[in-house]
Amino acid sequence: MACFTVPLAEAVVVSVVKHTVCKHADRDETVSPVREKLGWLEKMLYGGSFLLAIEHIFHGEVTLYPPFLTAVKDGWASEKASEMLHELATAGVSMAVLVTAVWGVMWLISAKLKARRKAAVEEIGHV
Repeated sequence: MACFTVPLAEAVVVSVVKHTVCKHADRDETVSPVREKLGWLEKMLYGGSFLLAIEHIFHGEVTLYPPFLTAVKDGWASEKASEMLHELATAGVSMAVLVTAVWGVMWLISAKLKARRKAAVEEIGHV
């Protein structure tokens, strides 16, 4: 119903962190790779949230007019709202954690490949 809002909220937090922590990335070579990797996470979270939002709109679970979430049209005390909050806590959090874990694996693979490339360049230079 609204599971896409959890990764979307994480994406907003990542955007704020990226903007505040990496303000001086152009001047600091150690911050620039972190900024790039946070950009990966940002894109993954925003992209996934956007696609899920479209899917929920298509199925009529989200509308483009208030209250936007059809589960709360009868109020936050309704059974559907309770079901939606449960979905946020289970499916939404699981999706956000999974996307972040995949991003972490991507970061590790990227670091390994970069180290391997650097070692190969150094080896060629010493031959």
